[in-house]
Amino acid sequence: MPSREDTPSHSPIRAIDRFWSDERSRRTFVDRMFDDGARDYEHVERLLALGSGSWYRRDALRRAGLGPGMRVLDIATGTGLAAREAAALCAPDGFVIGLDPSAGMLHESSTRPGALLVRGFGERLPFADASFDFACMGFALRHVADLGALLGEIRRVLAPGGRACILEITRPKSGFANGALRTFMTGVIPAFAGRSARRARARELMDFYWETIDACVSPETVLREFAEAGFAGTARTVTLGLFSEYVARKAGPVA
Repeated sequence: MPSREDTPSHSPIRAIDRFWSDERSRRTFVDRMFDDGARDYEHVERLLALGSGSWYRRDALRRAGLGPGMRVLDIATGTGLAAREAAALCAPDGFVIGLDPSAGMLHESSTRPGALLVRGFGERLPFADASFDFACMGFALRHVADLGALLGEIRRVLAPGGRACILEITRPKSGFANGALRTFMTGVIPAFAGRSARRARARELMDFYWETIDACVSPETVLREFAEAGFAGTARTVTLGLFSEYVARKAGPVA
């Protein structure tokens, strides 16, 4: 079992013994998972989202208040799926910086236009205070070590009046829907992933995704962490009973 020192007090998920035993092995596992799966990530994502991921991200970011001229930080940018939509929304005078700890994901993102890329962790953002007008994270809250530290850092780098938007998959309340989602993710998606090597990576990634969704803290806990980090006007919108959009702002007048 993880020791008290190895387990962050604000971890967004409970320990998953199948994948790691403490924070160090968790970080090693997650890094290896995303580095190895980077080349196939967008293919698997398209299967998971049934091709709807691009327009959903853009609509969610627009609903959260992202618009032209904004300075945007996309945390856990991965292959740049959200960053590309953010870049389109903040054009022509805004800009997007995408941050991710995975070298493999950043390499894949670098092959596509959209954002300036920086390697780093959301819990330790390498940016000055009040550097951004908008910060987002797409479906990666489950992969950070400390939710409180992440939200505190987001608030620090936002300018007064700046907005934060975190998109996440939430386990359905219905037992039937929960079972159907698990079957779709861990059975259907790998079966349609393509060649055998890609199927194996898709199966591992989807097993991991499902386990982290199942182990994630409740939406009420996420909202409480936003409040404890000092955000104002925090709200959660749910789409299809599955996709949670957490939106909040840093108190103060817009610069």
